[in-house]
Amino acid sequence: MPEAPLLKLAGVDTFYGPVPILQDIHLEVYAGEIVCLLGGNASGKSTTLKTILGLVRPARGTIEFRGERIDGLPTGQIVARGIAIVPENRRIFPQMSVLENLEMGAYLRRDRRTFEEDLERVLDLFPRLRERLRQAGGTLSGGEQQMLAVGRALMSRPRLLLMDEPSMGLAPVLVERSFELIQEINRQGTTILMVEQNAQMALSIARRGYVLQTGRVALADTAENLLASETMRRAYLGA
Repeated sequence: MPEAPLLKLAGVDTFYGPVPILQDIHLEVYAGEIVCLLGGNASGKSTTLKTILGLVRPARGTIEFRGERIDGLPTGQIVARGIAIVPENRRIFPQMSVLENLEMGAYLRRDRRTFEEDLERVLDLFPRLRERLRQAGGTLSGGEQQMLAVGRALMSRPRLLLMDEPSMGLAPVLVERSFELIQEINRQGTTILMVEQNAQMALSIARRGYVLQTGRVALADTAENLLASETMRRAYLGA
């Protein structure tokens, strides 16, 4: 029997008022994958993540997570089922310490022992955060704030991690390291759906990709095939 997808969007339409943003979106993510969602500005990438999280309600279609429908559920319940997000522009709590930011990521957790285990895992992934646990989040560099935003999301022990433009605002020297860490998080067992403007870099670590164009899926294939696609190269890879 074929494996069921961890996340499945089927025929999803999303509107902002009367304006259609997503139209007939079909998208699947399987456990253990890195899947990237690509496209130009205003193509609907971030709205797709918001729709999955329940921040925006789909007008039509269904969203299933682990075989159960989640469209229509409040965001808190969706997060509790095992979905976390690293939002665009990080959006950490600048007045809180690094440790307090990480604790906020675990606000639904009740088991102190596993909390401590996951805190150690995050600090092993991001040693710079260990050095700055008592420092206010807003005083960190952009790269360190990105580490904190990822670490905060991981503290909820998600089955699916949504990442919205993880390389945005990072110095070029930090972008490659950021993608190496995304791969390591995936190797440790977290499935990832990533929105990213840097198509070349995203496809280099993803298993599959979807390309959105004006709210519709224009291309969907393996990362390898998308990298080799002449249409993809002309439109998104600068070739």
